[in-house]
Amino acid sequence: MTIKVGDKIPSVTLKHLAADGMQDLSTDSVFKGKKIVVFAVPGAFTPTCSAKHLPGYIQNLAAFRAQDVEVACMSVNDPFVMKAWAEQHKAEGITLLPDGNATFTKALGLEMDGTGYGLGTRCQRFALYVDNGMVKAVAVEKAGAFEVSSAEAMLKTIGAAKAAA
Repeated sequence: MTIKVGDKIPSVTLKHLAADGMQDLSTDSVFKGKKIVVFAVPGAFTPTCSAKHLPGYIQNLAAFRAQDVEVACMSVNDPFVMKAWAEQHKAEGITLLPDGNATFTKALGLEMDGTGYGLGTRCQRFALYVDNGMVKAVAVEKAGAFEVSSAEAMLKTIGAAKAAA
């Protein structure tokens, strides 16, 4: 079942690469007590993800911070790939959520079959706005599209959510 507004973020443990090596990272610790936008890309180093999606969030990071919203990026990639991708794009200030086994992606119900492209199981392109572990907005792209999960679209979504509150 796909995650929806009002749902709690699933509790899963991911692996991430810290300064002192591989460590567990629980989604509970990532989302608890924070407002956060998590955007997901089908793959680090893939064209749209590298040319538009991640750069848009890097360029708009100050606008999210001005609204007390943190930013995280997830992908069904291993921690080493995610770290190299973030370093290449100078993505300081964005939390990386490597979902190498697609555990989090499957728990969200947002996986896709990328085997036709040689990618295996991947996550769909999407963004979630989460407040203290509760989903406030869900933006899932249609196949091949890049419209509703961009940084600019999520800033508008957050603005509308705050206005409605």
